[in-house]
Amino acid sequence: MNQQSHTTVTDPVAHIHELGQRARASSAVLSIADTDAKNKALLAMADAIDVQKDALITANKIDMNAANERQISAAMLDRLELTPARIDSMSAGLRAIAAQSDPVGALSATELRPSGLEIARMRVPLGVIGVIYESRPNVTADAAAICLKSGNSVILRGGSEAFNSNQAIAECVRIGLEAGGLPADCVQLVATTNRDAVGALLTARDWVDVIIPRGGKSLVARVSEDARVPVIKHLDGICHVYIDSGADRNKALDVAFNSKTYRYGICGSMETLLVAESETDILIELALRLEAHGVELRGCEQTRKLLPNAVAASVDDWQTEYLGPILSIRVVAGLDEAMQHIAQYGSHHTDAIVTENMRRARQFVRQVDSSSVMVNAATCFADGAEYGLGAEIGISTDKLHVRGPVGALGLTTEKYVVTGDGTIRP
Repeated sequence: MNQQSHTTVTDPVAHIHELGQRARASSAVLSIADTDAKNKALLAMADAIDVQKDALITANKIDMNAANERQISAAMLDRLELTPARIDSMSAGLRAIAAQSDPVGALSATELRPSGLEIARMRVPLGVIGVIYESRPNVTADAAAICLKSGNSVILRGGSEAFNSNQAIAECVRIGLEAGGLPADCVQLVATTNRDAVGALLTARDWVDVIIPRGGKSLVARVSEDARVPVIKHLDGICHVYIDSGADRNKALDVAFNSKTYRYGICGSMETLLVAESETDILIELALRLEAHGVELRGCEQTRKLLPNAVAASVDDWQTEYLGPILSIRVVAGLDEAMQHIAQYGSHHTDAIVTENMRRARQFVRQVDSSSVMVNAATCFADGAEYGLGAEIGISTDKLHVRGPVGALGLTTEKYVVTGDGTIRP
């Protein structure tokens, strides 16, 4: 893995071009790499992370101290922190990815055409992935692993607030690549915090096939606007839980509470609770739980009649991703009004219904246009590891070419394999 001190990078644009050339060259090797070699590298990365846990925490403390001095948001601090449990999750994710089947080279069922041709489709890598991310240092490991498994080279540009953490994790990645006998340039970390490097990466059409941004709305918006290569993205996670008429009270309380309080800073956190007007009595007990947890409630007029401590909600609340201990609540007539609200204010990320009526559950699943739709489950399950992907490189709310948590399969495409026997077209 190519690394360079950020203090030695004098020309960010030239630096990106150099990384791009190396990534393109290494992608040709990685695209045909043996599955065993890739898995060996992934397992060695996981072992290195376990061995160097103390070093990772030390590097992360440097970043955390600097971030606190800069007074960055609580949500960003939460994403930046590397706890022992989060480091264990990183290494567990690498091992889970190693255990998955290799998507590269997989063939679909063959169809025999009247012409005598046999038609099949083969999974192939996209090529070179550029990942631009803020705060989350675990993305360094996750993105490296998913790109490696899917046969793609990757250029990683982490945020300045996580520079030391990313460098420490990158060293573990380097150890893994060496153990697997794979090119060091398969995974490269941009060695400068200069923002000109981001612009250069976004326009590097000769070297980069796809850009994946992970971060705040402003970052993703900038990437979407400035990129000259395809982007896999989501802007924000305005996730809803709808408590349906006749919902099981205990299920509703648990799902709503967990959706909001599991972790505030994740994009799968519930930001708006919708409650059928026949079930509003549940709000009193739920409010007690949430307020005891330090969650500020903002509600519609009907909500505030039941919860006088709630702040009046505005239109801005319905379309805000708080990423913090704030929840907006709206009472709706029923399923149709709930789905209308989600269609108007949602972000196509993750929305859930709590119901005992399977007909309405099916209607919700069919009509709600989100990358994940859940029935009687908390929105915070919207996560690659929870979906069996080992980890994720991001959650896409786009429709092309992949949607929802993106794992190794999502970073491949297909090509047709056509086999004949001297077959010619008459």
